[in-house]
Amino acid sequence: MRLKTTGRGLIISGLALLTSTAVMAEGYQVNTISTRQLGMGHTGFALKLGAESQFFNPAGMAFQEKTIDLSASVSAISPKCTAITGGRKYQTDNDISTPFSVFGSFSIYDNLKAGISIYTPAGSKINWTDNWPGSTLNQSVDLAAFTVQPTVAWRILPGLSVGAGLTMTWGTVDLHKGLITGSQLDGLLTAMGGKPMFGDITPASALLKGSTGIAYGVNLGAMYDISRHVTAGVNFRTKSMLKVKAGTTEVNYGTSDPTILGLLSSKLDGISKTEFSAEMPVPATLGFGASWHNDRLVADVETQLTFWSAYKELDIKFDGAPQFNQHLEKNYRNSWLIRGGVEWKATERFDLRAGMMIDFSPCDIDYYNPETPGMTKIEPTVGFTFRPLPNLGINAAFMYIAGMGVDNASYTSTNVLTGQPDKFTADYRLHALVGSVGLSIAF
Repeated sequence: MRLKTTGRGLIISGLALLTSTAVMAEGYQVNTISTRQLGMGHTGFALKLGAESQFFNPAGMAFQEKTIDLSASVSAISPKCTAITGGRKYQTDNDISTPFSVFGSFSIYDNLKAGISIYTPAGSKINWTDNWPGSTLNQSVDLAAFTVQPTVAWRILPGLSVGAGLTMTWGTVDLHKGLITGSQLDGLLTAMGGKPMFGDITPASALLKGSTGIAYGVNLGAMYDISRHVTAGVNFRTKSMLKVKAGTTEVNYGTSDPTILGLLSSKLDGISKTEFSAEMPVPATLGFGASWHNDRLVADVETQLTFWSAYKELDIKFDGAPQFNQHLEKNYRNSWLIRGGVEWKATERFDLRAGMMIDFSPCDIDYYNPETPGMTKIEPTVGFTFRPLPNLGINAAFMYIAGMGVDNASYTSTNVLTGQPDKFTADYRLHALVGSVGLSIAF
């Protein structure tokens, strides 16, 4: 049996995923905006990258030497997550995600540049499968965020520049979420004098689809040449609010038994017949970097602080059905990202790169949801550029994501039938392989 309605209901849960797993979070932040820079640890706060500086530090674009600079990148991300609970091991069955970016910039004057870019700062496909024990927290999710950013950069002095970009971000989400597990329903049936009949089968699930409205923000930067060989840069992205405009909720039942169906629908039909509203912050970030460079070698180190303390809770309000209102504790804390990289111009046509990122988790172990398998990660990278023509670069990079693991992580949700708290605890592991290719043209 299937019930379907249009509204802004449980899609708010998808909004929570979009913000917490990807948009600026360490859980699935897309650190593949640039193939070229991915090979160098995805650094860029203190590097003069032409059009690609629009993302890393807009001020760097002011040092662009060419009249027109273009680049494009596409990556393939293959993550694997595991959860160990109740003595059993569960593994995700994920598809490959393919974030992309396109950058273009041009020279207005020698000291004034402008550009526009589109990129996917967030994107994730995670599939825990329908019938695992944590299905009420998440079964699967397919999400992507897209940003369009027009940018200007001005070189105030020969070695000093500033830049600013307007970020316009929106997202799409497709979320499957169990509403009650088989063991939960079996326990209720037993208490009512019936027989357990579901076991590992999830008897009721919701399919949530929708898109967010546009969230506006500003990407600001400054860059200064301390000496001929040393450059420093700072980048700040403002907080913006992400809201759901519309979505659909489809409730699916895993039984045709009229008694069980009546029990489930008496509770769950209310979910599918009301609208919800909520909004969440996309937190601000502040990054600092310093680079050393000569004609053959570039080295860069930098750090970024994400102000995740803005995400302490998520309030969901159900229009006309306040009994379903939810106050979800998230309790995130500010987190750091440290990265560094080197580039060596081996020949006139060939550049080699290597780098490393250390991505610290903002998650509280007592509010740990498998929708966001966030944990501290170590991410080594390598890459190269080959120039078959002086103005054309073919870029390639590879990154390995090694999650440090989280043990005894738990999340407490509310049973939709009994209204009682249900605590899910598991040990989580994560790793991912990332490959990226791109082209760059300047003339």
